[in-house]
Amino acid sequence: MATPSSEKKIVEKNNLSSLSELGALIEELPPELKPRFEKAFRRAVSGMQHRQNVLTFVKNSISQLRLNMRYLIFDLEATRQERDEYRRRLEDLF
Repeated sequence: MATPSSEKKIVEKNNLSSLSELGALIEELPPELKPRFEKAFRRAVSGMQHRQNVLTFVKNSISQLRLNMRYLIFDLEATRQERDEYRRRLEDLF
């Protein structure tokens, strides 16, 4: 089972000093109070990690969407140029 100390390291990686401070304060609590606060702290850290994962996924998805849009715009422009070239050729024939 993870302790506030080990979860504190996870939090520090994400530069969330307020949760890190909270973890440190929980470590200083008397033994009879620690379990209640540790459970809430773990939920908070877990929720934060989940939100961080979702945010990373969304950012990556948006980046991929932007790249796909660039490819589509390039392809559309190339198709338009081909169409215009074929029209010119067709007009030249008549």
